[in-house]
Amino acid sequence: MEKSPPLAPELVSEFVRKAHSDIDRVRELLEIEPKLVNASWDWGGGDFESGLGAAAHTGRREIALLLIERGARLDIFAAAMLGMLDVVKTALTACPYARKSLGAHGIPLIVHAKMGGEPAREVYEFLGSLT
Repeated sequence: MEKSPPLAPELVSEFVRKAHSDIDRVRELLEIEPKLVNASWDWGGGDFESGLGAAAHTGRREIALLLIERGARLDIFAAAMLGMLDVVKTALTACPYARKSLGAHGIPLIVHAKMGGEPAREVYEFLGSLT
């Protein structure tokens, strides 16, 4: 199998930046390059962020759901923001120390749940009960 060339860094950077708030541009960029859905940007110092990670820590539910629909890899941070209590509980049962994992920019899991607002209230309360 032949290896594909890396995605253009400027495209990855724009995609991740736009995934923080601009669903229309995220859609446009995915049309241009569908493989962006799982691309990560290196902000430096080990701070890697995907589009889904950007949407998760900013509470951009619609962007997160779009990315998951397009094939983004669901992680515990997005699950927390989206209010997926069963997913979060299952992950933490299997790997309890994951509750202390940090997302992009060093943002804690419970903050992702807080950013999810009312749909993530149960996740936020559950995570709060663990500390």
